[in-house]
Order: sequence, then C-alpha cells, then structure tokens
Amino acid sequence: MSNTLSRRRFIQAGGTITGGLLISFFIPAGAKKLGDLPAGNTMFAPNAFLNILTDNNVKIVLSHVEMGQGIWTTLPMLIAEELDCDWNKVTVEHAPPGQPFVHTVYGIQITGGSSSTWSEFDRYRNAGATARAMLIEAGAKKMNVDTANCRTEKGFVIAGDKRISYGELTEAAGKLPPPANVTLKDKKDWQYLGKPTKRLDAKAKVNGQAAFGLDVYFPGMLTAVVAHAPVFGGTVRSFDATAAKTVKGVREVIKIPTGIAVIADHFWAAKKARDVLKIEWNNGPGENFSTAGLFESYKKLAAAKGIPAGNAGNVDTALPATKKQLNATYQFPYLAHAPMEPLNCTVKLDANSCEIWTGTQLPMHDQAVAAKILGFKPDQVKINIQFLGGGFGRRATPTSDFVAEAVEIARASKKFIKLVWSREDDIRGGYYRPAFLHQVNIGIGENGLPAAWKHTLVGQSIFKGTPFEGWMKDGIDNTAVEGVNDSPYLQSVPNYNIDLHLPTAPVSVLWWRSVGHTHTAFVMETLIDELAHEAGQDPVAYRRALLKSKRHLDVLNLVAEKSGWNDPLPAGRFRGIAVHESFASFVAQVAEISIEQGHLKVHRVVCAIDCGLAINPEGVRAQMESGIIFGLTAVLYGDITLEKGRVKQRNFHDYKMLRMNETPLMEIHIADSTEKMGGAGEPGVPPLAPAIANAIFAATGKRVRRLPLERSMLNA
Repeated sequence: MSNTLSRRRFIQAGGTITGGLLISFFIPAGAKKLGDLPAGNTMFAPNAFLNILTDNNVKIVLSHVEMGQGIWTTLPMLIAEELDCDWNKVTVEHAPPGQPFVHTVYGIQITGGSSSTWSEFDRYRNAGATARAMLIEAGAKKMNVDTANCRTEKGFVIAGDKRISYGELTEAAGKLPPPANVTLKDKKDWQYLGKPTKRLDAKAKVNGQAAFGLDVYFPGMLTAVVAHAPVFGGTVRSFDATAAKTVKGVREVIKIPTGIAVIADHFWAAKKARDVLKIEWNNGPGENFSTAGLFESYKKLAAAKGIPAGNAGNVDTALPATKKQLNATYQFPYLAHAPMEPLNCTVKLDANSCEIWTGTQLPMHDQAVAAKILGFKPDQVKINIQFLGGGFGRRATPTSDFVAEAVEIARASKKFIKLVWSREDDIRGGYYRPAFLHQVNIGIGENGLPAAWKHTLVGQSIFKGTPFEGWMKDGIDNTAVEGVNDSPYLQSVPNYNIDLHLPTAPVSVLWWRSVGHTHTAFVMETLIDELAHEAGQDPVAYRRALLKSKRHLDVLNLVAEKSGWNDPLPAGRFRGIAVHESFASFVAQVAEISIEQGHLKVHRVVCAIDCGLAINPEGVRAQMESGIIFGLTAVLYGDITLEKGRVKQRNFHDYKMLRMNETPLMEIHIADSTEKMGGAGEPGVPPLAPAIANAIFAATGKRVRRLPLERSMLNA
C-alpha cells in the first residue's frame, strides 16, 4: 500500500473556522450509492473530520457511531498518529447525517459490518497527515526556517530551539493550499497505532456524563409510548381512550400508522394509560402464524429445488456413489437484539424544521425517512446522534421504525415528545435475526474426507423488499449463505451444491450481530467435527487436512497451542473447537465445559484472532470478550417463539441474558499479523456456539442440531 496521497483527493474547506483549522476531503470515487438516499446529493461532497482549535485542542468527528465497540478511541488514534498531536487534548463528536460522511465502501452513512476501522484507515490517517503538512509549512514561515528543518511533536512544530503550537498556527495554516502529496508514517515510527489505548469515552460513561438517547431531556418535553398490534401486520380497528385519559399526567391519545400513541408528562403516566386502553385489532393474515408451523413449512421447502448459491462438480452423481453418508437437519430460532438501552427518539417539530435526538446506525437514512413523512427536504431535518446503549443491528432498520414512529407522533400531536419503547416493546417488536433451517447431506470418501456435499438453507431475507434490496445479486441474499458459500472447507470438496430458499413471513427480520454467520458457522463447524470423529481423527488434525488458508491454519494452531489442546483435562471437563472467518477476520475458539445433572457450565474460552493490524489491541480484546458473551447468551437462552401470531417472550425473565456468574474465564490471543485489516466487533460471535456444541458431544456423545440448547440434550 502506498504511503503517498495525491492532492486530488483533498480540498481545503473554509480556512479558519470557529477559531481553528478545519481539514476536509473527498470520498473515494469507488463508493457506490445504495439504499434510499436523499435526491440531489453527490458522492464527492467534502467532509470535515478534524478541527484544530486555537487553544491547541483537537476535535475529531466520527463518521460512524459509537455503540460500545470502541471507535470513539480507535478512529481518533488514526488521525492523532499522523497529526502528531497531544492525545490528552483530543475530543470527539459524532458527525451529523450527510453525504460527506458516507461509508467509503458501502456508499451510505452506516455503522455496521465490523467495518468502521478498516474503512477509515486511509481516510483518517490522510486527514491527519495533510493537516500536519500544512501546519509545518505555516510554522516554518513564522519561524523563518526551511520546512526540512521542522519536526512535530505533541501539538507543536519544532525547529531547533524554536517551537510553536498548532493552535497558534491555525489561521496561517488555514490560508495555505493542501500539499500536492503527503507521506504517511512508517509503521516503525508509530506512537499510538498498535498500542493498547484506554477508551476516550470510559470516564464519561462511568461518571454518568455520557449522553445516551434515553438521557435526553428538555423542559416542556413530553413522553410518548405506543400500543402496537399484538400480531405482526395487525392494524387498529377501533379504540376507546376514555380510561386512559383519566390517568394523571396524560395529555393526548392519538392514532398513528403503527398503533395508538399515548402522550404524557412522564413515562410512567404514559405506560399506565396505555395499559388501560381498549383497542380492537385487525390481526390480519399473521393471526395463525407460529414458529412451530414455520419450521414445518421450512422442512417441506428444503426438499424442493431452491436458488443456486454455489456449486462444483456433480453432487447428484457423487453423493449416492459414496458408501457412507452423513445427513443432518439444523434449526435456528428468531433472535432479538435486546440492547441494554431500549429504543427511543426525541423530536422537536416546527413549521419548517425538525430536530431529532437519538442513537442510530443509519443517520442519513433516518433523516430521509423523517423528511419524507413531514414533506420536508432532508436538510430541514437535523439529527443529533447520541451514544448508543447497544445496537447489534437493531438501530439500523430499513424502515427507520422507531424514528419514523416518533416523527409521526410529533407531527400528529404538534408536541415536543420523546418516544420510549419499553423492554417489552423491544422484545416483541420484531426485526429479529431470521429463523433458519439447514438440511445437509454429505457423502464421505474412502479417506474419511467429504467427497460430496449437498446443502440447503431456508430462511427469510433481510434485504428483500427493503431499500437495500439492491445488495442482492441473482436473487441471493448473501447474508443468508455467508459462511457456507465461501466456506474454506468446501474448497477441498470436489462435489458440492448449495441451494437457498427465501420465503416470506409476517415477522420482520434484520441483521443481528455477525448476521448469517450466526447459523452458518455453527452448521459448518459442528459438521466438520462430526466428520472428524466419523473418520476417527482428532478434530484439529482433521481441520488441518481440509484447510488450505494460511490464516485459518494460523489461528487454529494458535488456539490449539494456547488452550493446551493435547493436554489432559481434569475429570469431568471436556473441550470443543471451532474456527471461522467473518468480516475479513479469522477467529478460532476452544470452549472448556462440564455438565452436571443436565446443567452446562462453560469454564474457559480460549480465543485466537487474526484481524490484520490491531489498531488498538485493547479494543480488539474487549470485542472478542463481548462477542463470546453475546454468543454464549444465544447458545443458552436465545429464542423468540410465536403462537397464534403473538410473541411469547416479554422481558429478561423469559428472554434471558448471560449473568456474571455464568461468564467463563476468557483468554484472548491476537495474532501478530501483517495481513489486510478485518473487523473485530462481530467475528468473536460465530465460533463460540459450535465450539460449545462440539464440547457437548465430547461430554455426552450427542450432537446439537438446534439452538438454544435444550436441557434434555445435556443429560449424558
């Protein structure tokens, strides 16, 4: 990768702004327009990421949103490294919605896909390097020295015994043209990158200063809650708000497209009033929907020909020719995101403008949706992005559901409101990880390796029927088959066929942390483990025989070494292993478990990751730990079930989260890698479930074919 940046990719915007130097530049030409973006915007609008103030403080603007993944620290590290500023003087803020902040690859303003750091690696470093070059030139002129004799250090331009702060140079630097080229630092000269760095947002989140959407409060602001249809797709037939209006503090009860909104002085009054609303619903076609019926229909679909999603050789001939076969059907439930901060959105509406406060992963899309509802232009809608108390994909809905709902309430009531979804609203509100069924038929060759592999997947599409349907190709939603159609194991199978069915259902679905890999990794890694045992081989050795990818092998070998794979375990302890690539990162995990009286205890998880360059190793380590906890929660408890169109789960008592006493010892090993950078927010999730399932087989001799774990499975 070249360390030199052409001037053509930069422009100077605004000179001296608010007492400082603002650096902004173009988005790469390769960015594509996807999704429902406001008309009239272009992909080459300049965007500002860096503002050096006259007091020598440095303000860095995030084009992505902070939702716990640590980019509030990691992205500023990229600029600070090339700028040579004082890290203690760095502050951060979220970017507003706008074309200047669109993703360098996805072409929309989005935080997701474990992409925030790698997608900004060049753009943010170049911003810092350009600013530094301009400051050196300005400093050299002021000190009457040659730029070649200048260096920078912690916010100062230095020449011999002379030194001048960046803050003093902002006006002069702001009048200079950007340099024709900038040279980025050599890795050996890095001060910040690759070093464990404490989070810039940690103190504010500990002492309560950090502002989340739920914290937003203004005098005169009212709180709104909505009674939604109990069945997906249901609508209001009629309602009686007489009792609701008698609740003290209630201001108004109104009908909106998604249900009945109650507006009150505070949340408790609104909730109490909602509880006594009398509503008759048109339940619609979803009234008889059930997850049990869904999986029965999926099994029938799996027997039919689907959309071709990958093939090699001739499975129809090769499979029946094998003497030994392995047949398996896997079932995965709907999963809710359940972020700790419930969904919320504050809206202040005037005749010609709208101001919104919320935490969102799709700010520009939400802005466009709000503008359309109001009949405004997008620039009439201002969105103030708050910290997100968890996202996992739930705050990136193609319909902008909770934002749109808040805007509808403000429009209908003409009041300054904050919409709050309760935990129950969220758990029952849809936009789940799709339920999936996998049917796999494998023909085993004489050498114990798979000779034929027939794989059928059935589940709803996340993209189909949304503004993101353009991301589908040839009818394939890649989020449904990722981890299967690109599996490294299939590269060693001479005959394979992958079929995909994408049926519709009343339940709304959405990306969920690590998306399709949540089910595909489980299927592939438990099947490979099963094949290894069928062949009488060690699971690690069997994987080595199949894998051709060096990065897969490296993390596999690293985790085997660090976990003591070949060392004996104490009585009653068992191990399982899994390795999986997702979001351009490679993760292997070993889970160590015990089972007593049908109770599973995960004692230890050893994790190895190759994510390329780890900008902040401390952040990568935290994300692996987070992913393990997130994955273990789904293994043990994750299950959204429906009967007669209604979601059975309500809150954390029946949609459980992992408790502290259930959390295993976690050991994270980050490979020293020079490979292309990948993500860290999601890749820690997929290998955990199959590693545990493989350990359960070692303990009980039983194979796990459905999640979450059933207690009956654990009776050895």
